[in-house]
Amino acid sequence: MTDEHFSHMDKDRAEWYAKEMAEISGDAEGTARIIRANGGEAVPCYADASDFQAAGRLIQTAIDNYGRIDILANIAGAFGICPVEELTEEIWDRVTGIKPKGYFNTIRHALPHMIQQKWGRIINATSRAFNGDLIKHVEYCAANAGVVGLTKGVAIEMAEHNITCNAIGPFAKTRASYELEGMMEASTTDAADVWMSGSGMKMLDFTPGPEYIAPFICYLAGDKAGHISGSIFNVGGNGIGLYADFEVCKSVTKPGSEPWTVEELEQQLPRSIFASYRAPATNYH
Repeated sequence: MTDEHFSHMDKDRAEWYAKEMAEISGDAEGTARIIRANGGEAVPCYADASDFQAAGRLIQTAIDNYGRIDILANIAGAFGICPVEELTEEIWDRVTGIKPKGYFNTIRHALPHMIQQKWGRIINATSRAFNGDLIKHVEYCAANAGVVGLTKGVAIEMAEHNITCNAIGPFAKTRASYELEGMMEASTTDAADVWMSGSGMKMLDFTPGPEYIAPFICYLAGDKAGHISGSIFNVGGNGIGLYADFEVCKSVTKPGSEPWTVEELEQQLPRSIFASYRAPATNYH
């Protein structure tokens, strides 16, 4: 959310928004402190995962402090809202620099250790946006689609090493939820600039907390999930859904070795592949 949006928000709402953002914000040391206070062990590492060398330092910190790395959970993400015809290169690079590039960076540095020990669990965070979204942020859709492809590719390559790789699409109250809420509260923002339908939704009214996501991540990281790999899940509240794999649902083949002509396609496609067809784009209008 920009300073311009924030300055145009109702004063009381702006104060509430600033307080909420302060409560959900933090850094590596603050998070480590909370973990230790609750009986866990944690060592902070300040690193930008989108930087290949910095991601290496992040993984090496785990090795140096614990002797090995068994589980890698890539949860970080960046968010932007902008109609595609106005999207800047800066927004594109910032969002896709974390997903999938940052995820590749950490995976690349962790895998040699996991391969050597013949055990590993990788859990990536994607979003239902990999299949398009109600919100205008194509860079975010592309970033999360990249996570899906990365997850499946790593899972296939690493199967022989007893290393799994899965992705979850969490529906939870995150910083993005607050940013969306804040933008819709700001008087300078038109809902049509954010939502495909032109009417915004109150994200904070129905998004559950991250405590609903953590148990499933822990399950995927355990021994009993060793046979689960290359799968994409939708997780929100107490619901867990498994996405179907992409597959060809209809096809048509021309006999012989000659290529199709445009005229033949115009005749054959409406009665085969496009019979009862509905364009996916119309699902959002």
